[in-house]
Amino acid sequence: MASPRRKAGALAAQVDGYRDWLAERGYAPLTVRNMLKDLGQVGQWLDRERLEVADLSEDRLQEFLLDRRQAGRRRLAGARGWLPLLTFLRGVGVVPAARLAATPLDPLLGRYRSWMHRDRGLSASTMLRYENTARRFLTERAMTGGRFTPEQLTGADLNAFLLQECGRVSSGSAKGRVAELRSLMRFLHLSGVIAMKLGTAVPPVGGWRLASVPSTMAPGDVQLLLDRCPRGSAVGVRDYAILMLVARLGLRSIEVARLRLDDVDWRCGEIVVRGKGRREDRLPLPVEVGGAVVAYLATHVPSWVTGTCS
Repeated sequence: MASPRRKAGALAAQVDGYRDWLAERGYAPLTVRNMLKDLGQVGQWLDRERLEVADLSEDRLQEFLLDRRQAGRRRLAGARGWLPLLTFLRGVGVVPAARLAATPLDPLLGRYRSWMHRDRGLSASTMLRYENTARRFLTERAMTGGRFTPEQLTGADLNAFLLQECGRVSSGSAKGRVAELRSLMRFLHLSGVIAMKLGTAVPPVGGWRLASVPSTMAPGDVQLLLDRCPRGSAVGVRDYAILMLVARLGLRSIEVARLRLDDVDWRCGEIVVRGKGRREDRLPLPVEVGGAVVAYLATHVPSWVTGTCS
């Protein structure tokens, strides 16, 4: 069940969005609750200091932490602990983007961005991903003592960077890094920054069938999973209800987690589903799915709530 809106001062309007943003990124419910409390404390501090939300930044958060410590608070998150909040607020546009210090790479990356837009016609999101990879690669492999030295790049640098990426991302993301590196090498060569065509030195990433969890299941396999879900315990009843919502209605895990008691209209046989962008859809509730939900409620919700008192 979703918790009530917290008093968050200047950030009250961001509570629901931040809660959804954290849930979509896999944060545990208790962690989400604590991070919403942090948001509320920052919002109240902004009000006391008569500051606008747009004034929030890394420096402002340091002022907030200092104020809290002077007030006797000792258990406070460090600077990295506030990064999700700033990232979210900047993502929704209520806090300006961070100002990055200029580097020797900035002029080159500006030309790279123009080339991707003009010559390749890439979308804004794709260009951002390509540029982020280019900045990270060039910073790690083409900077020597603060100087930009692309002429020293070799195939070994490309391989080392790609091996590093393969160790921390999925196979699909690693394949994306290959395309991003090849694009960068092509641009550097065409613009005369490097003499060699290093794009051909970027190795492909292997991908094999059945190497990961299948993206879909056959209807027969889905039914076998449902039939074999144990329902002799409260946990099993809960798992079966979740599987039925996913299998029969096609809900995503976050949509199941957002469901509330009031979302089920038992008289009309419908259920309200909250999707991305706060979108709400009404879906018909099949009898077998409704039965699974009722069984779950009977084991997890007091009878005075469900109205089953005799």
